[in-house]
Amino acid sequence: MEFTSAHRLDDGVLEREFTLGEIPGTLWTPQTPGSSPAPLILMAHNNGLPKSDARLKGRARYCAAAGYAVASIDAAGCGDRPRSAADDRARAEMRRAVQAGEPVDDIFESVVGPLVAKAAPDWLTTLDALLALPELGEPGGPGGPAELGVPVGYSGWTALGIRLAATEPRIKAAGLFAGGFVPRAQRDEARQVTIPLLLLLQWDDEGNPRDRALDLFDAFGSEEKTLHANLGGHTGTPWFEAEDGTRFFDRHLKPAGAADSTI
Repeated sequence: MEFTSAHRLDDGVLEREFTLGEIPGTLWTPQTPGSSPAPLILMAHNNGLPKSDARLKGRARYCAAAGYAVASIDAAGCGDRPRSAADDRARAEMRRAVQAGEPVDDIFESVVGPLVAKAAPDWLTTLDALLALPELGEPGGPGGPAELGVPVGYSGWTALGIRLAATEPRIKAAGLFAGGFVPRAQRDEARQVTIPLLLLLQWDDEGNPRDRALDLFDAFGSEEKTLHANLGGHTGTPWFEAEDGTRFFDRHLKPAGAADSTI
């Protein structure tokens, strides 16, 4: 992992751009390090939009200011990473079908299924590299810093979050955004997910029918899962959900007694 730039933002958060082979990413870390390594949150934008998206950056800075290390990448096929002309045509056809109210299941599978399959390995490669950084745990031992128990969470794109939560034991809690329309493979994997979950649902999301989101919520195998539903379309998630999301991660990623226990 090579850091290519570093900026101290006006809220004290340190923002650093990095490259890891072909993977470009950003790492935000809190102004004041704690006595133990900061919990890490992997933050992926819905539908694979770029790590530079303003909404994602706002959430990342908010979490970092609350004491978390936050990382986002442009995984394979996402953000500014190269895509084929066929991929772009399929995405355009999916957007057209959604706007026209036409069935999109087959198009969705052809676009999003491969996107998840390509993105997940890049995220796991990035997680390995992040957990080898001194500020996230001292290297050493056969398992590296992961053996030291650095807590890891996931926030963002539902389909990718399901794949990572179902296959990566280092991820201990996940906040999932706008979620019912996921590929068939992830619908099956949802039953394997047992970590604590917070699922955000926009009640009038034009691209994610609410009945699918409710069915997906029911399918998750987690004993602790919470559903927040808000009125509005896909991009209308209210800002206070960032506050609630941080409290969710406080409960599951920070040491006992560090989280706010009031109601």
